[in-house]
Amino acid sequence: MKNLSLKLDDDIFLETEKVVEKLGTTRNRYINEALEIYNRYYIRKMLRDQLVKESRAAYGSSRDILDEYERLIDED
Repeated sequence: MKNLSLKLDDDIFLETEKVVEKLGTTRNRYINEALEIYNRYYIRKMLRDQLVKESRAAYGSSRDILDEYERLIDED
């Protein structure tokens, strides 16, 4: 486990303290779980963004190929 020094905005710290107390967990455990959830969110978001980007690129190529195919059929 890594040690980390962390500065939090006062309002975030106070809100976190309230939640931690109600949950009956440690601040450390709460922050670890929060970061795990946030990391999963951003990993999914990055994958989705990459998929959208690649889908758009493939769509353009597919559309060009389809247009060319239709021109060839029309020439027959």
